[in-house]
Amino acid sequence: MNRRIRIPALGLLAASLLAVSAQAASPGNHPAALGKIRDTAMASDYAWERTADMTDLIGPRLSGSAGAAAAVNQVADAMRKLGARVTLQPVKVPHWVRGEEKGELVEYRGRPSGITQRVVLSALGGSGATPADGIKAEVIVVSSFDELKARAAEVKGRIVLFDVPFDQHMAERGLAGQAYGQGSTYRVNGPRLAAEMGAAAALVRSVGGANYRLPHTGNSGLQDGARIPAAAVTVEDAMLMSRLAKRGPLSMRLVLTPQILPDADSYNVIADLPGTDKPDEVVIVSGHLDSWDLATGAHDDAAGVASAMAVFDTLKKLDYRPRRTIRMIAWMNEENGTRGARTYLEAQQANAGKHIGAIESDNGAGRPFGLRASVPAASAKLFAPLQAALQPIGAGVFQRQDALATGDLSGLERAGVPSFAPLLDTSTYFDYHHTAADTLDKVDPDNLRRHVAVMTATAWFLANVEEPVGRANVPVK
Repeated sequence: MNRRIRIPALGLLAASLLAVSAQAASPGNHPAALGKIRDTAMASDYAWERTADMTDLIGPRLSGSAGAAAAVNQVADAMRKLGARVTLQPVKVPHWVRGEEKGELVEYRGRPSGITQRVVLSALGGSGATPADGIKAEVIVVSSFDELKARAAEVKGRIVLFDVPFDQHMAERGLAGQAYGQGSTYRVNGPRLAAEMGAAAALVRSVGGANYRLPHTGNSGLQDGARIPAAAVTVEDAMLMSRLAKRGPLSMRLVLTPQILPDADSYNVIADLPGTDKPDEVVIVSGHLDSWDLATGAHDDAAGVASAMAVFDTLKKLDYRPRRTIRMIAWMNEENGTRGARTYLEAQQANAGKHIGAIESDNGAGRPFGLRASVPAASAKLFAPLQAALQPIGAGVFQRQDALATGDLSGLERAGVPSFAPLLDTSTYFDYHHTAADTLDKVDPDNLRRHVAVMTATAWFLANVEEPVGRANVPVK
């Protein structure tokens, strides 16, 4: 009798030990596991080292450039060293190159004989070109689209300057994204509208803070067949031109010689950490690999890519294996086309339902305060364990929105994939954004560690929740 009892008892003990062993190997979303992820990320400089590699060793990475190609190889090699399964997804990208750029105020009321004044400017992505020796034209200054329309009769053959200030007060109060949106609409839509009205060229006041006579570049909305020369001028020069225009007629000599070359071959870098029991379900963690060409793109977006890479490094150090596949993507061509994101969406459209969530970091490397998420309202309470794990580093805020509409994830979001992004201090981000000042020295290593902690804990949490957190409810546009 006793022997018969002992045999099943031993079987139960063995089963119990196997269960304990399995739990140790796959800790899931237990608070202790999330805490270890946080602490391991906070003790590592992996993301800082990868950010330094990308910015100091490569430099600018505009799509189609040698720098962009070098970054693809650098990131792919680093992810292979972490043991990830790496795929290079081919993407055809725009290849726009900056040429000579000069601006000079040559006629204005009260100008002393022999005096001209230099204007500091930078061509906008997609800008058309002037003749090699430039153009000379009168400048009209407008402060809104309504004013442009009201002065339509004055536009033809002239250079239009959109003098619209960036609202730094908004940026300092947590509304930097909204402030940027208000300003960038003039950069994206202004040159196109001016071209349609017959302007010879278009200028925009730089969209950003920290007015140290730095031009902020960015993409224009110009298309083939209507590409006029277009540039961003510094805040100081926009203000000067506005003052001079109030005195009387103002003329400028402008030289912009960019070129639009045939589309180039490039790649999204995709690295997978396969899931243990739901490998066909995917959680994306990402940043974009390309940058503008004025600087090394440390905040925009080397730090974002490096933080996504560090998710794999953190989990490797802990030997944690997720239930679902965690997929790191370094997107190509976010800045002037989002071709990488569109290519991925086209390839994965039928599998969108298998994407449980997608994380992207593309708002700089400021201090994280928590997480933004486009999950259903009823799902917000599910994230309490994640919030608790991040609270010790001051990153426990959870901000639900109907849609994040981040550049590379917006298509996936419209397909129902919930989007996530670190909730960051962006009060000074637009001081450097798209300028020659976006360099490694502006990145705080401690903030970057916190960044990695937020992204890794979030990716792990999504990869191990018992049930998906619900689909994004974004109207298809």
